[in-house]
Amino acid sequence: MTEKPYLLSGRNTIIHKLRKFDLLILNGDDNPPVLVTYKGIKEYNGKIPDNKRDAKLMDMELLDVTLGDFFGEEKILLFIQTLNGKEYKIDYSKVGTDLFIRIHQDSII
Repeated sequence: MTEKPYLLSGRNTIIHKLRKFDLLILNGDDNPPVLVTYKGIKEYNGKIPDNKRDAKLMDMELLDVTLGDFFGEEKILLFIQTLNGKEYKIDYSKVGTDLFIRIHQDSII
């Protein structure tokens, strides 16, 4: 079994831990996907892979937070710790504004 490129913490925190794989985070059908790289986080505008296998071929890990393997429900707030030592706050109630993705804490590691 291979190591996952992320850890789940608490009720709404994802920790990115492997530089080799980016995380593509899905949160329901109406919310935009978010791409987590080793440099930071941004809204994803590319083609969403059809399954985890296709995502792996793109050097991504596909995470759908609504599935039971993750948090099991759509989230309004997600916190993501990245490899660059920052924690980002993703506020889905503010999609389309500058407040959608913000640095929550800097240099937490």
